[in-house]
Amino acid sequence: MKRLTVHVGKTYEILIEKGIMQNCGSYIKKVSNAKKVCVITDSNVAPLYLDRAVSSLEKEGYTVCSFIFTAGENSKTTATIVEMVEFLAQNGLTRKDLVVALGGGVCGDMAGFAAAIYLRGIDFVQIPTTLLSQVDSSVGGKTGVDLPQGKNLCGAFHQPVLVLIDPLALNTLPDHFFSDGMGEVIKSGCIKSANLFEKIENEDVKENIEEIIFDCVDIKRGVVERDEKEQGERALLNFGHTIGHGIEKLHNFSGISHGEAVGIGMLMICKIGEREGLTEKGTAERIKSVLEKYNMKTFDGNSVEDIIEAMQHDKKKTSTGINFVMLKTIGDSFIYPVEDEKINGLFGL
Repeated sequence: MKRLTVHVGKTYEILIEKGIMQNCGSYIKKVSNAKKVCVITDSNVAPLYLDRAVSSLEKEGYTVCSFIFTAGENSKTTATIVEMVEFLAQNGLTRKDLVVALGGGVCGDMAGFAAAIYLRGIDFVQIPTTLLSQVDSSVGGKTGVDLPQGKNLCGAFHQPVLVLIDPLALNTLPDHFFSDGMGEVIKSGCIKSANLFEKIENEDVKENIEEIIFDCVDIKRGVVERDEKEQGERALLNFGHTIGHGIEKLHNFSGISHGEAVGIGMLMICKIGEREGLTEKGTAERIKSVLEKYNMKTFDGNSVEDIIEAMQHDKKKTSTGINFVMLKTIGDSFIYPVEDEKINGLFGL
């Protein structure tokens, strides 16, 4: 078993082990004195893993209920959150009870947000089942939903009390969703670890998946510990996301996956960085090569003008402009504020 400890507010552990989901109840029992547990999952994950998780929880004496929502980003709305918190109330969960997020990034974001606002905050556990959620979204306490105006504009910081990562869950992932998760893996190497990026370039990630997950989570753990509420360094985790979120919005959060959009965003901003003399020449080509290696998109058909307009509602927007994340070189990133009137010029318009 690989183990990491996150030292923010209430310290919690991240446990990485093949098959750990089968025994999730025993690990949760060590951190929670809850009587009732609500497992929140989606329509894709429920047939695969819900019975397994519920059985393990009931074995430890928990009374378990489950809330299943329709899989996909389109469910990531305030309406679904209201359904979740009403379900928690209907089932009589108290402040000492527990929510378990069993699923990918959408599930973790929403279940965590429901836990954050129900009774002004109850504990929750993350059991991520996709590569994207295992390497990124399950760690760090960002929870929330999308609004019509943009992605993740409604949410809260609410740290889990435990994260259980079972790499075996990735065996049931369609190739498309594995590629989607690679967007965040590549991002981690780009911003903080040339060594990780070289592994992605030169090795078969699937053959070393536990090591890759550990490396990504360890990078994020360190950033979150140093900047839990995104006042500085944590913004580096948004590399590729400002443009990526704009692209997702233009596709109405359904025509392109999050990881794909982030990949295109990383490539676009590196091309800009190279043109502006901010990024080492050849960086964009290396990123393009690894995106192609993992069958990810490197181009979006929307115009640059439309992407810029869609970015205006991103969370990184300030009163005067947008804070972009740039690379000096692979593994070395920095925040690059750009005033509104200069954004078009940055994008070559």
